[in-house]
Amino acid sequence: MTDHFVYLLECADGSFYTGYTTDVERRVAEHDAGEGAKYTRGRTPVELVHVEAFDSKSAAMAREYDVKQLSRRRKERLVGED
Repeated sequence: MTDHFVYLLECADGSFYTGYTTDVERRVAEHDAGEGAKYTRGRTPVELVHVEAFDSKSAAMAREYDVKQLSRRRKERLVGED
């Protein structure tokens, strides 16, 4: 069962934000309401552009770290693969 997700948002200023959650819809709504991460609060609205599902929290957290290390160009390619 895939209960853990890594997601990539595109913020209103064109920047990307990567996060981990167990409920993607709820988390995106929190970001849009200004209740999400400090980074996204001044960059709303946000758009969900990529999601990956994982069976374990540790696998999802490892992938979140990996995605955060990617260059902008590589993140754009990741989004384009969807």
